[in-house]
Amino acid sequence: MRLELEEARRLTGPNLMWDHPGAILDVVIEGIDKHKVVDVWQKWVETLLTEFGWQQQTTYRLHSEGANLALSAPMDALYCACDLAELAWYCGVAELKNEAEPYWQQRLSELHVELAEELNPALIALMQAAHKHGVSCITDDDDVSLGMGKSSHTWPVRELPELKGIQWQHYKDIPSAFITGTNGKSTSVRLASHIAKAAGFVAGVTSTDFIRVGDNIIDTGDYSGPGGARMLLRDPRTELAFLEVARGGILRRGLPINSVAAALITNVASDHLGQYGINTVEELAETKFVVAKGLDAKGTLVLNADNTLVIEQGLKLDNKICWYSTDESNALIQSHLKTGGAAVFMRNNHIVYAIGNVEENIASLEQVPMTLNGAAQHNVQNALGVVGLSKALNLPTDAIRVGLKDFGSNAEDNPGRGNIYDVNGIKVLVDFAHNEHSMRAVVKTINQLPAKRKIAMFSHAGDRSDDEIRNLTYAVTELDASLYIVTELEHYLRGREIGEVPKIVNEYLCKQLISSDKIQNAADPLAGAKIAMNFAQPGDVVLLFVLSDREQVHEYLTQSVSHKVN
Repeated sequence: MRLELEEARRLTGPNLMWDHPGAILDVVIEGIDKHKVVDVWQKWVETLLTEFGWQQQTTYRLHSEGANLALSAPMDALYCACDLAELAWYCGVAELKNEAEPYWQQRLSELHVELAEELNPALIALMQAAHKHGVSCITDDDDVSLGMGKSSHTWPVRELPELKGIQWQHYKDIPSAFITGTNGKSTSVRLASHIAKAAGFVAGVTSTDFIRVGDNIIDTGDYSGPGGARMLLRDPRTELAFLEVARGGILRRGLPINSVAAALITNVASDHLGQYGINTVEELAETKFVVAKGLDAKGTLVLNADNTLVIEQGLKLDNKICWYSTDESNALIQSHLKTGGAAVFMRNNHIVYAIGNVEENIASLEQVPMTLNGAAQHNVQNALGVVGLSKALNLPTDAIRVGLKDFGSNAEDNPGRGNIYDVNGIKVLVDFAHNEHSMRAVVKTINQLPAKRKIAMFSHAGDRSDDEIRNLTYAVTELDASLYIVTELEHYLRGREIGEVPKIVNEYLCKQLISSDKIQNAADPLAGAKIAMNFAQPGDVVLLFVLSDREQVHEYLTQSVSHKVN
């Protein structure tokens, strides 16, 4: 029998478990009925809550490796809730293993002291008053703010204003949207902000690469969680916010806010499975759809009608939906339009937006550089989704057209995503794709471009399984390249040894009957890019999957460029 607590953490917003804040435990359960373990944990929680004088709720979610166990709590008692949930777990484990009980009475006494220090009645009163007045209240460990953008005001969490002195009418929300999905999130938030800029807004963006307001990058790094959203929404310059919401942030903390005007789900495919109890793509889809809980009463959910997992989840909801598809004849698109719903689709290489039988021709693919005249089908999908999102936010059609036409496949507009360079007659595409779904999409794009020869450079992070590494490599071999360059990723070993991942890749390439003279190895992506470019000749197409050293590769290519294609 194996009963292990992997992690206890706070849930601060709507989440996969429910809409409450609280504590969540990730536990491993083997060799015993999971329901029995959950029942014993809940029994102990009830006992401890009664002794503690606290009234809270519990819920749980079973998965293949164990369970997620949740305990509700006010926002000013989340640390205490984590400790109490853990204590109940250890008491339950002792009972199930017939071991001595922990000294839970003594621990409860300690928790009373800890709770007294954690409680902040003024915070709860402010949150309740804000809800009553329809004003957003954004809180974290250190600060609390009312309103968003230029109307936002922030106070230290222990120095809150008197409620009677608050001028509630001064605090307003700004239009905001969630963007999530397995692939296309970063491209979508960037394109959406480009369209918003064309409409005259100072748009803010959070993403896995940076947090940006207008043209100013506040900081670089992964800001796809609640922390980035809070920073952006409190910035007085932000007039419209596009918040990339990654799977990890949803599972770790929940949604950053609970009232957005629109949400876009680009797609769902296998990636990052095996974390936080998400072990199947179906469970991953459920996680992505948590964003629907953040929509306001009139909010629109923009969904990909070409993705089976998105369709399955979307049809379960009663939210206002805008579906999009590359195929006008898509049955879901047609049935949705017949009921007066909104949809975005392709017709004769043109992007069309429709509500019922009222249509608008938005742009031809020739006018949308990121699609490479339709060759980059994944970016056609991204463009369709962002058109739906922009319409849901009531952005003008003219601004949508301008944004689509001006957003290029270059490192300035969309760094690391489908960036194209023309280096002395050699076409080079640089992309960050790192899972099978996205890598296949990029390879498909390259295979539609005219080329004398094709050359591929790629690498994989060490936290992939051996089979996943082989599957990713197989996706690259669909390029039928004249040269494959396998690079090391020293900063992404993630438990592997130097040379371990390239060895798996090289062995797999040989098993695919790719001759050794078509395979080279490099110490890093920059070195690999140089090998590729030295091998390439005019008329060739070079695909560089760049997961690290992106700036160095960009600088190297830029210095070599005689003409860069947007």
